Amino acid sequence: MCGIFCSVCCREPICPSPVLQELLQQRGPDAIGNLVVKVPEKRDDAPPNQHINFYSSVLSLRGDNTVRQPYRGQHHGESTLCWNGEAWEISGQRPDGNDTELISDLLRTALAGQIADGAGSRAEAVSRIATEVANKLSTVAGPYAFVAYDHDLGILCFGRDFLGRRSLLTRVTDDGDFLLSSVSDSPESSGWSEVEADGVYCVDLQRAADSGPTGDETRLGRHPVTRTPYRFTEDSPSKNHSSVIPRLSLNKHIPSLWATLRSSAAPVSRLHELLQASVSLRILNIPDHPGLRQDSIDEHSGARLAILFSGGLDCTVLARLAHDILPQAESIDLLNVAFQNPRIHKSSEPGKDSKTAYELCPDRITGRAAHAELQRICPDRHWRFIAINIPYDETMQHRPQVINLMQPHNTEMDLSISYALYFAARGAGSLISAAEPDSKPYTTAARVLLSGLGADEIFGGYQRHTTAYNRHGFPGLLDELELDVARLGKRNLGRDDRVISHWGREVRFPFLDEKVLGWALRAPVVEKCGFGEEEGKAREEEEEQEEGSEDGASQGLMPEKKVLRCLAWRLGMRGVAREKKRAIQFGARTAKMEKGRTKGTELLS
Repeated sequence: MCGIFCSVCCREPICPSPVLQELLQQRGPDAIGNLVVKVPEKRDDAPPNQHINFYSSVLSLRGDNTVRQPYRGQHHGESTLCWNGEAWEISGQRPDGNDTELISDLLRTALAGQIADGAGSRAEAVSRIATEVANKLSTVAGPYAFVAYDHDLGILCFGRDFLGRRSLLTRVTDDGDFLLSSVSDSPESSGWSEVEADGVYCVDLQRAADSGPTGDETRLGRHPVTRTPYRFTEDSPSKNHSSVIPRLSLNKHIPSLWATLRSSAAPVSRLHELLQASVSLRILNIPDHPGLRQDSIDEHSGARLAILFSGGLDCTVLARLAHDILPQAESIDLLNVAFQNPRIHKSSEPGKDSKTAYELCPDRITGRAAHAELQRICPDRHWRFIAINIPYDETMQHRPQVINLMQPHNTEMDLSISYALYFAARGAGSLISAAEPDSKPYTTAARVLLSGLGADEIFGGYQRHTTAYNRHGFPGLLDELELDVARLGKRNLGRDDRVISHWGREVRFPFLDEKVLGWALRAPVVEKCGFGEEEGKAREEEEEQEEGSEDGASQGLMPEKKVLRCLAWRLGMRGVAREKKRAIQFGARTAKMEKGRTKGTELLS
């Protein structure tokens, strides 16, 4: 995880403001780097006196040593890379060590000699470069945002992965200079927008847009910019490129006959296999850091891994799979957040237990229940349930900071969701249980967080999916799922990255793994959801077979995300398999804190 800032200007270099520097350092506390480059004028129409200012921070989570950024490879001259990402696989192979160096080499091979040995105009040559870089990055599985500068070619490339799992913002100043940054410096600093997660952008620093953008070029400040989309796995293979990116297109075939989903079904086995591999990539080999050795709250070691834990189906399945993967001696922290919402309960009265309101929060109730189920199924694992209780006054104290981090998003719903993620990721709460009623303050040492985000979109977990099926059958359900899938790359992952990473932690999304996603998109809807099954009969069978056939009992689970419910059932999580979906802002009670009659789409005042 890293913080990125890059400015391109035609005067003195533009530095990040002190506020922005502090925000970037929060994202990457292990190393800070600053580099200013003078862009050579290699063409008559090149803008004069151009400078690029790179500023990077690093949270070191790959390899034995911290690789400082901005990064320059040993044989890369003045070419520079700022990489905020995790290359889980490159062309199907798991990289050893730090991925920044490997990505730098990959991009160098894409850029080498692209203009010198090419025919045609400068614009055509830049287009070839953009295509080559996009093709190379299409072989990379994992989240990322990047900025790469090739000094010899006078080209600056940037972009985000196809789902936008890492933040990158852009802004053009009144003078025509442009900035790129992981975060914005303040809500008052207007003009920031998110870089679209739709391919690679290449800026030609050797031409001014005044000379006339050509073909598919657009304009970024005073420069022409070319966008090239990523290649997809369904595209015909090109020379030396094999894409790992699935096209966000849903299989809408409706089989005439299908088997009822149960825990032994082939789709459940396939999901188990893919999800186990996805979680393994994201939680094995997390490096030590000083905070682990300082964690002495109990006799167990500090956790390398924490899970954003509401007690719902998605996050608890991830916790259960993590147990199967990590060594038994490693602790796992479960981060469960609950808020004081003055619309629902007032400040505690004298003599009344101040913790009662938090313990009655929906996500706290399900969190406690799921934690107990994990302890029962996996008794040899040390699970830390961290109860994160946020008083209303504390929420209001952090409100300006949260609003700043989530910019350019600025609706009431953005704020409600961001509150929950912000305080959960801070990881500061208490260890308290029925067995140990005395609260012990505790902050997780984990730098890696797992999130269940994505499961609802790909497996049909939202209430609107149920509504669509009830109104229009499978065609209506498939239309709704298709909308969700198409929006995956345009949703709020950049916002979530900005809010969570503020605490020097990195969130990882196993359900958005390229292989998991690819399978979910190809699978018929009846292999993911239980809509259309004879629910009443199945529930009767469940009651009759609860003590008998465990597989038969799994038939009667709710239809939303049924393949995942069946997997939870297979893994022994019977209570979790039956758990209903609840939106984070309602489960943690961050919705409508300040006024009741408001819509989530309303802009913040």
